[in-house]
Amino acid sequence: MPSSQFPRLRPLAAVAAAALFVAGNVQAEYLWLQRDGSAATTGRFGEVGKTAQPVASLAAVRASGASGKDLPLTVETDRIVFSSGHDGDLRLTASLSKAAGVLHYYQAKSGRSETRAVNDLELVPTEANGNSFKLMWKGKQVAASQVNVDTSDGWQRVLKPAADGTVTLATPFPGLYVLEVTARVDGAATIEGKKYEDVRHTATLSFEVPR
Repeated sequence: MPSSQFPRLRPLAAVAAAALFVAGNVQAEYLWLQRDGSAATTGRFGEVGKTAQPVASLAAVRASGASGKDLPLTVETDRIVFSSGHDGDLRLTASLSKAAGVLHYYQAKSGRSETRAVNDLELVPTEANGNSFKLMWKGKQVAASQVNVDTSDGWQRVLKPAADGTVTLATPFPGLYVLEVTARVDGAATIEGKKYEDVRHTATLSFEVPR
């Protein structure tokens, strides 16, 4: 994807210059979470409302609960399933090495009760269970050029940040809401001896609005 499609994020005053990003305006595949009742959570890869993509190509798959401890998981053909028999936000992370030196990190979160970011790139509510969100990179706030929204009923929106870098989402319909943002990190990375010239992060935040 040409770099021209990734306009530079505006770092907020608290963010050092080394933490600059470029963020994507074109929505692509992502990893997202959906809770299946009270006993399990399912991670899927692709886009909400479309056929889920196979997950076998994902590496370093890790699920964790509110305590930060790893949760046992099962990787199936088109989904990742893990236990969620407790309250609190849940996270699933994975990576994918693509052709032409591209390394993509996927960071999914289910729930909006926590206002503290854990993943490197994460959307967090400004208040517990609220509808305003800020984008965090390694504990510091940055301003996304846009945040994409998909729902289980096919309702879509593109959110633009306010002056303080936050985005606000109305939730007029019941169902699953998934917020997504993709950013590319300035600079290359070397992982296990292999150099990647293009390193990208995609973060999602999903939550249910009850019927």
